[in-house]
This record gives sequence, structure tokens and C-alpha cells, in this order.
Amino acid sequence: MSADAAWSLHSQLKKDTIDIGDLPLCKVLVIKDAHYPWLLLVPRREGAVEIIDLDEVAQAQLMTEVSRVARALKEITKCDKLNIAALGNLVPQLHVHVIARRTSDAAWPRPVWGVMPPLAHDAEEVQNFISALRRKIWLG
Repeated sequence: MSADAAWSLHSQLKKDTIDIGDLPLCKVLVIKDAHYPWLLLVPRREGAVEIIDLDEVAQAQLMTEVSRVARALKEITKCDKLNIAALGNLVPQLHVHVIARRTSDAAWPRPVWGVMPPLAHDAEEVQNFISALRRKIWLG
């Protein structure tokens, strides 16, 4: 049985995201909030809550995947700053936020959480974003 066979995505993350594919370790998701280009990487490891819950090889793979996704997001969005964080205060399943920020966004310079109610994505725009992202991070 593979290491991620018993793994499943937390129900809140399922509700709040669009699944765009799997890297070797992480499921890559887009947050359903058009205010910010906002991605999540969720390591497919049952019971992982903290980065230190991953073995050293998986920790290194996580950083490789976060870097790959962050570089792609920065290139696609031409953002002013990237916010990268693993908080998990509301959802205990280990997940890493990668958020493209602009000095003109609604929350700048504060964190994005709770500043604005989520804004639904335009279907065509989000599909174009996902397609560009998938190409850049080698998902297809």
C-alpha cells in the first residue's frame, strides 16, 4: 500500500478549493476567492498536521514543490510579493498557502484572512489561470 493510500482531503479544504492536480507529494488546489491568486499544497500523508510530521525526504520534497509552485505563480501573476505559510489553525490537515499579493489588493499589507468575503471566480478566467499554472508546474 502506498504512503498516501489512507489519505483524504479535509472536508473544509474540499469545499473551499478547486483541485488542479497532484505533484509527487502534494495535491495542488486553488482557493475559491478571486480577490487573490491563492494556492494550497496539501501533502498526501495521512495524519500530517505539521511540517515536522513529514520525514526528512518528504520535507525536502515539500519545499521543492512549494518553490516550483511559488515561482510559477509569481511568473504568471507578476505579483509584488508572495506570502507562503503553513498555519492550520482552523484546518488541522497540513497545508501550505502560496498567495500572490499586490500592493493594490484589498488586504495589503495585512494578511488576507477575513478582510473580504470570498469573491467567486469568473469561470473562464479561473480556467485560463489553472491551465497556465498546470503548464508551468508540469501537471500537463
